[in-house]
Amino acid sequence: MYAKFLLPALLAVFFISCTEEPITTPGLLVPMTVDQDPSLPSITVNGVQLHAEAFGPPDSTMVVCIHGGPGSDYRYMLHAKDLAAQGYRVVFYDQRGSGLSQRLPKSSYLGLGAGAIDAMFEEVSGVIAHFRTRPQQKVILLSHSWGAMLASGYAGKNPDAIQGLVVCEPGGLQWQDIETYVTNSQSFKIWSELLNDATYLDQFITGKEDEHEILDYKLNLLAANNDITGEDNTMPESFWRSGAIINEALFEIGEDDQSDFSAGLKDFQIPVMFFYSENNKAYPDSWMQHITKAYKTVDVIKVPGTGHDGIIKDDQAWTQTTMPHILEYLQSL
Repeated sequence: MYAKFLLPALLAVFFISCTEEPITTPGLLVPMTVDQDPSLPSITVNGVQLHAEAFGPPDSTMVVCIHGGPGSDYRYMLHAKDLAAQGYRVVFYDQRGSGLSQRLPKSSYLGLGAGAIDAMFEEVSGVIAHFRTRPQQKVILLSHSWGAMLASGYAGKNPDAIQGLVVCEPGGLQWQDIETYVTNSQSFKIWSELLNDATYLDQFITGKEDEHEILDYKLNLLAANNDITGEDNTMPESFWRSGAIINEALFEIGEDDQSDFSAGLKDFQIPVMFFYSENNKAYPDSWMQHITKAYKTVDVIKVPGTGHDGIIKDDQAWTQTTMPHILEYLQSL
């Protein structure tokens, strides 16, 4: 099923091996991160250099986009730039160890234990502080998948820090639900049927711990979309980069500490806008109802004709359903 993905990968490895540069040379397998390429837009939050940029009037209501993963690249959310044309300040950033942001060793996450999740919450606060131009400026989080889990947890811990919350298909908020969703959706097939492909690929390209270029390349290749979540089996865009180490580390921490992103959510008084997709077989109405129980007040929108990523990525879904509802929500706050 995934052989069509392995052939181009092996060809790439073959041609790279014919060069004199080591395979771990920055920019050879995957795009360079902000600490490797100073031309990329970046900010520094809590000592970590993050890939980040903002669009729209600096003093207007701020919409902070929080991507999925863990480890994804914010550029799949760039449809949200359309909100800038409507007068909003739209902020994008790659979380630490994700996308084109600075990579950190796995030990830096595992050494914090549950505190690694707190560091992600503090990072959200740091991004808001960096782009905020006035104390009264409203802040709304627009979040997807893992990012929706992170944003929900942030709202529960900091209910007065933001003035709105949009979440798109968080897999779960309590760890048992997260495990159930990952299993049902096969979101990380690298742990199941793709393990065979990964083992095969290891014959040609093997990454040791913290060899980020190699591990990110393999994750980007193997973590393909699937028909369960309502997406086509297509290769990720070549210019995107996923963070393998933070993905693995946060799942290990979550399993050890039974992470709970629903804590305190009932204290968040502002209505939450919740999107889920028609074509995600792992997200039936019953699962939506189960997950949304964690929020005090929630407005649910089912996005027709698309799957998990399509809520944000699909042109038609975004222009006809997702964006109009977000604009209506923003105007109501």
